[in-house]
Amino acid sequence: MKALDLKDVFHQKLDAIYGKNEVESFFFLSLEHYLNIPRFQLALDPEFTLTKDETNLFFKILEALKQQQPIQYILGETEFFGLKFIVNEHVLIPRQETEELVDWIIRDNSKNNEITLNILDIGTGSGCIAIALAKNLPNSNVYALDISSEALKVARDNAKINEVEIQFIQADVLSNSNDNHKLENSMFDIIVSNPPYVRISEKGEMKPNVLENEPYLALFVDDDDPLKFYKAITKFANQKLKNGGQLYFEINQYLGEETKQLLIDANYDKIELLEDLNSNLRMLKGLKK
Repeated sequence: MKALDLKDVFHQKLDAIYGKNEVESFFFLSLEHYLNIPRFQLALDPEFTLTKDETNLFFKILEALKQQQPIQYILGETEFFGLKFIVNEHVLIPRQETEELVDWIIRDNSKNNEITLNILDIGTGSGCIAIALAKNLPNSNVYALDISSEALKVARDNAKINEVEIQFIQADVLSNSNDNHKLENSMFDIIVSNPPYVRISEKGEMKPNVLENEPYLALFVDDDDPLKFYKAITKFANQKLKNGGQLYFEINQYLGEETKQLLIDANYDKIELLEDLNSNLRMLKGLKK
């Protein structure tokens, strides 16, 4: 089957679900991933034809997309901060907002290359934050914590792919026993977290491909205590951040001021609350006095 004819089938079956531009992206991502055919090649060779087996593979991709499976899970990988990451149902798909958080941390600390920074990423998931920081702040010791053994397996694989050394730790930040694990004698210059922050009542704002596929525990918190992770991490940071150390959060856009108040109450200094590129309150930073 001609690739351009197959692309038309994708549009016929999927445009109503995703929109034309996103379907176009799905098709070309799949073409490059599975057949190593870049987008421009079809312009140069409009008669390019897939074999029967290749065509069958693309119809399987089409069916998975009709079921609203995320393209990143179908391909088994995605890109974050210019780096390749394995992703599966055990980890969240890295997003642009988190890239903005990583960029903020790197900009704040890139001039400190002569200093060895100790960095901790809490709730690492795929490892995207920890690995991007290790790659771009090479004179640093990076630790990454997650409660999920399945997520940590993915994160370890991603660290190998991206050729960085990360100390991975399985632990529950909500537990009071965190001082008993490998971090007992460690103090940090930077602690960063993108914890679960979507309230159950906000489910209606989520797309089905997110709700039905990405790990529930990494996304949602109860409405009666939506900041429980931020409270626990701030308390943990009070013990583990050096004086002058930096605490960074990705946050719920609707709870920006409430999350900021946690840092004010904890006596943090130079607190900044920033919007993302979509003008949503998304990032928070404070310095430990």
